[in-house]
Amino acid sequence: MKTIVAPIDFSEASNNALLFAAELSKRTSANLVAVHVMQEGGDEEETNKKLELLNAYLHKTFGSELPCETVAMQGSFVGTLKGLIGLHQPDLIVMGTKGASGLKKILIGSNTVKVLSNVKEPVLVIPETARFDRFIKAGKSRVVLATDLEELNNEDALDILKDIARLIIDPMIKVISVRPEKKDLDDGKRMERNALVSRFRPEIPAEWATIFSNSVMGGINFYLNKHQDTGLVAMIARDTGHLVQKHYTREMASHTHYPLLVMHDD
Repeated sequence: MKTIVAPIDFSEASNNALLFAAELSKRTSANLVAVHVMQEGGDEEETNKKLELLNAYLHKTFGSELPCETVAMQGSFVGTLKGLIGLHQPDLIVMGTKGASGLKKILIGSNTVKVLSNVKEPVLVIPETARFDRFIKAGKSRVVLATDLEELNNEDALDILKDIARLIIDPMIKVISVRPEKKDLDDGKRMERNALVSRFRPEIPAEWATIFSNSVMGGINFYLNKHQDTGLVAMIARDTGHLVQKHYTREMASHTHYPLLVMHDD
């Protein structure tokens, strides 16, 4: 990773996500750009003061060598952020979510879902309760890649997952798919499953697993409940607007304590 962008609004959730982003930046030597998008009529002087304090705190906490800059911009949130993304070409966007009520409430109409729906860069969604030290510690080494086993148009989309997984102690990637019990896996999907597993080897151990369920997200939730050593959940979005609304709201709501990496297959 060369550049990480972290949108912030000075809430506890975004501040927590920023700390997560700073850890990633420090460990990968990636440049961190923390951006606050002001609404029309916002207090620019007050915002700049907050950003200066935040910048000083980051350098005090993570070291003066942390490659970090803070930026204040004005305009619509998504449009302004897309302009910044076009300028900096980030490898990853890190955003926070708030509360224990789940992604159902958080994503609908929120800035997070707007970003997921309008940008093609990978987005790492950090729950307010997630902490980086718990994310990388031993015993939380399972990385779950949930997939529909459709052929990837862009295999490089998985590179960011490999980069993040390498930061975890003894990572193990589990490629999981959900299908009804009486439905056979066709040859194409079997080949894609094997290709996904091979994509991470030999650098990272990887295996596949099948969950039988009539509900895709219900099957994923079942798997996560069964494996408490999970540290990260990853998914690939192809039709972002549809996929986010369907797959990241109701049925992922009980797992907001997992960081969620959303990659896009362009």
